[in-house]
Amino acid sequence: MAKGPLQRSFPELDLDTFWDDSDYAMRAYVDGPPSDGLVASVEVELGFRLPALYVALMRLHNGGMPRNTCCPAPKRTTWADDHVAVSGIMGIGRQKDYSLAGSAGSRFWIDEWGYPAIGVYFADCPSAGHDMIASTTETADPAASRRWSMSTRKVDYRVTVLAPNFVSFVQALRPEEDYDVED
Repeated sequence: MAKGPLQRSFPELDLDTFWDDSDYAMRAYVDGPPSDGLVASVEVELGFRLPALYVALMRLHNGGMPRNTCCPAPKRTTWADDHVAVSGIMGIGRQKDYSLAGSAGSRFWIDEWGYPAIGVYFADCPSAGHDMIASTTETADPAASRRWSMSTRKVDYRVTVLAPNFVSFVQALRPEEDYDVED
């Protein structure tokens, strides 16, 4: 990985092992590096400024499916007693279905599924749209501090804070084997 602020912020992130570049991931999520113009236009379209470290990571690998797909949760979720599963992280763009401004991007979940407009929905879960992960803000100010939260459609769009920032969210991801996933 390139030296610099991203590596200092994600000291244990190895891009060669973080992403699962399956055929499906490449087809549905992964796009080319976003230009400054594309980042700006997606921010305008979504109404929120994207976190700098999220943008930096997307410039190196624009969206995809992480190998470690489980994020600890402070309380029971619709997925499990102690975690939520992540299907993929949306890249910055419009071309891929699962990109922030794609056909199954952030606005889709707000406009079509009724998710609250609390921020940018940037990751989906394997619950077929019943859970989404968003970068949320506590105020209407797009530059305000963010939290990385799961919103649950199945339970009146309950919001569960998963991490205080994007770095913490990414670093919290664990392999499925770390959890007892038997029903």
